[in-house]
Amino acid sequence: MPTLLPTLLIGTHLVLAANDKVPTLDYTPSCRAAVATATIASRDENSCKQDEETARGTLQKDWGQYSASDRNHCVQLSTLGGSPSYVELLTCLELAKAANAMPDEMPINGSGMGKVQR
Repeated sequence: MPTLLPTLLIGTHLVLAANDKVPTLDYTPSCRAAVATATIASRDENSCKQDEETARGTLQKDWGQYSASDRNHCVQLSTLGGSPSYVELLTCLELAKAANAMPDEMPINGSGMGKVQR
């Protein structure tokens, strides 16, 4: 239980920082794991790091267009499990933004007979 407190404090710090600016993530463990399990021969650690830096640049440019609640939620998700990733953070934010833009009700099969509520 004593080791849980530092983890909670670090997680809280990341969530608070998510409101102001893109958090600083150490994506090196994520890239190592991705390369170790890659099925594409050209996928190496450098290409993974390049993808992470590209995602970080996009996040820095577009950070303000995402809601604070989506930023908090996605920072928590992308850092859960110990291997943070800017690519995962960006994907989460883009999906949240798209979901927020969807109408509250949508026809199920285009016939208008059934509706799905968000």
